[in-house]
Amino acid sequence: MAQGVTIVGLGPGSPDLLTKEAWDLLTSCPEVWVRTARHPTVESLPKIAWRSFDAVYEEEGRFSDVYRRIAEKVLELARRPEGVVYAVPGDPRMGEAVTGLVLEGAREERLDARILSGVSFLEPTLQLLGLDGLSQLFIADAVELASLHHPPFPPSAHGLIAQLYSAGVASDVKLVLMNQYPESHPVRLVQSAGTSQARVQDLPLFEIDRRKDLDHLSTLYVPPLPSSSLEGLQETVAHLRAPEGCPWDREQTHQSLRANLQEEAYEVLEALDLEDSSALREELGDLLLEIVLQAQIATEAGEFRMVDVVRGIEEKLHRRHPHVFGSVQVEGVGEVLRNWEEIKAGERAERGEAQSGALNGVSPGLPALLQAYLYQQRAARVGFDWTSIEGVEQKVEEELHEVQLATTPGERSGEVGDLIFAAVNLARWLGADPESALRESSRRFRKRFEIMEAEAKSRGTSLGHLGPERLDELWEAAKRSVP
Repeated sequence: MAQGVTIVGLGPGSPDLLTKEAWDLLTSCPEVWVRTARHPTVESLPKIAWRSFDAVYEEEGRFSDVYRRIAEKVLELARRPEGVVYAVPGDPRMGEAVTGLVLEGAREERLDARILSGVSFLEPTLQLLGLDGLSQLFIADAVELASLHHPPFPPSAHGLIAQLYSAGVASDVKLVLMNQYPESHPVRLVQSAGTSQARVQDLPLFEIDRRKDLDHLSTLYVPPLPSSSLEGLQETVAHLRAPEGCPWDREQTHQSLRANLQEEAYEVLEALDLEDSSALREELGDLLLEIVLQAQIATEAGEFRMVDVVRGIEEKLHRRHPHVFGSVQVEGVGEVLRNWEEIKAGERAERGEAQSGALNGVSPGLPALLQAYLYQQRAARVGFDWTSIEGVEQKVEEELHEVQLATTPGERSGEVGDLIFAAVNLARWLGADPESALRESSRRFRKRFEIMEAEAKSRGTSLGHLGPERLDELWEAAKRSVP
């Protein structure tokens, strides 16, 4: 050995899977440092001078600190005239964070560094599961996955989650996975792959943190959910738009699909109003289809791709939530909204729109009630608002009085608009969405009116043949049926 570092892969556990090159080096070295002695291969090799970093794991609370300390020590040893042999479980390039830190440090210090590859946990794990490693396989580290809130891989992929070493990590991993998979999704726990104790256990997802035998050689396999990824939907839409696809889909343009997009958005709102989760799921799918179609048309025209859409909105969310993804401190929703407006103003300034006002960006094509609501909401964010709800209520009464005083059609139209605008403001103060509130009132009116029609028909007549008193009677009965 000479000055520098050699990083050796010890294989998954069985000495039979250690490469001849690694065996020759390890059996001829006077000293070998291992990341952990808790590996079956270590115990099976000749009694040479083994030194491990297991104590570092006990002394540090975070894995990042563990990896940093190990890398620093390995580099220190590498500066010696005799250098250092550093051995790791599996393959040095498979889930070994220290490897990257050591190689980076060696480059900076101009130290020699080489890697002796080994069989990783992956090959025997795939054999136990009967999987092809090229069949849409995603590999994740359990600790890294546990720090997230949603799985980073599509549900249509085969997922392998390595180093599920404790019930605590498994619990966090379970919660992340359950943001995408049903709690009863069948998974498989692979343990000690590449050793004589290798075994596979089948269990539902919700049980993975109830196991008492989890260790650093535990790997979780998450089978795919068929027809469930955004990428799969993009493939379907791209196929529909392809020359061998559907003639109708191929003919569509951004403009021809405008009405479809608007219709699907309103159907989502209707499902929300009805609090119908089944309908909401279906309508969100229809709306997503319109979005993917628009993105595919843009892709074909060379305008942008779906990845640009996703990247843009993700960057915007991070940029506009510095109190979540940055170091900004906030107290309450009000401060969040004020920061939001300031950030948006900065974005407009970068685009050369520094003179744009607070109401800029509210689409003129929005429904009138929603547009009025957003105007008032944005004005309130910059301090232009009533100080109490009493002032809002008085404004509604004032506008109603002005409607009563109007004498011409033009005056009446203007005053009615002011009255509705004031009513929208009252709804905002009461915490009600005026658009949704009006749709709900219209829905109730329709149901009640249909009941009146059905009752009149059952009596052999129609509403048009009934007088005011009979209509009032039917209306009151309908109100009792539909509160």
